Amino acid sequence: MTDAAPGRLILLGAPLGNPADASPRIAEVIRSADVVAAEDTRRLHRLARELGVSPEGKVVSYFEGNESERESGLVDALNAGYTVAVITDGGMPSVSDPGFRLVRAAVDAGIPVTSVPGPSAVTTALAVSGLASDRFCFEGFPPRKQGARRAAFHDLAAERRTMVFFESPHRVEATLADLREVFGADRQAALCRELTKTFEEVRRGTLAQLCEGVAADAPRGEITLVIAGAEPAAPAEASDADLAEAVAELEETGTQRKAAMAEVAARHGLRRRDVYEALLRVKEGDDG
Repeated sequence: MTDAAPGRLILLGAPLGNPADASPRIAEVIRSADVVAAEDTRRLHRLARELGVSPEGKVVSYFEGNESERESGLVDALNAGYTVAVITDGGMPSVSDPGFRLVRAAVDAGIPVTSVPGPSAVTTALAVSGLASDRFCFEGFPPRKQGARRAAFHDLAAERRTMVFFESPHRVEATLADLREVFGADRQAALCRELTKTFEEVRRGTLAQLCEGVAADAPRGEITLVIAGAEPAAPAEASDADLAEAVAELEETGTQRKAAMAEVAARHGLRRRDVYEALLRVKEGDDG
């Protein structure tokens, strides 16, 4: 520590299950930090032994139930110039895990916040799901009560990006049933459990198939759900008159007819020739 400068808050990306996934930097920070705030102190000491290090600083518990009472003491330590490391049972602190409150408090106090990146259940599940991964959103844990959960899913029913959720094993059957009800039985999905651990399993299929599988064989352990995004809505059917009007509006703005027909065709999922023939039918009708 230094006398003049504030300390640093370091977020440690902990292994999801396999300690070999921990980086040398995590081991060094666990060893050298002035304070290590751990979601489970026993798991921290076990991980430290597996990494061949021993924390030289103070180790304190820091979990959902005591975040608020720990916050002021940890901020005081940071202001005093100490390095404080935060580590959860797996993955990155503050991502649906303890840590966000402390990060916010440190930022507000002008204290440097950094991280030692590590495994993430979100991106790991997304990568192995077999679903589109170019665009995705993370939705954390769905609401526990069915009414709120279904309302949240209705808000996401038209989401085009792949969605990632965390869920507990004793609620996953009800959650999948609600997803099937709101998103449709044929929506593709993956249930990933115990990632990187001995009993890692990935179940892939439609929501209907996953519901059947969970009812017959309830999964245990930490679960991440990956749900395919909604398919684009089919373009509304347009009459010949609608197409002709849309082309005329574009032409009034200076767009050349061929370009106008191409743009209108793209809007409605049609070929340019389809729009051209619609214009001919409208013209023939006017002439008649």
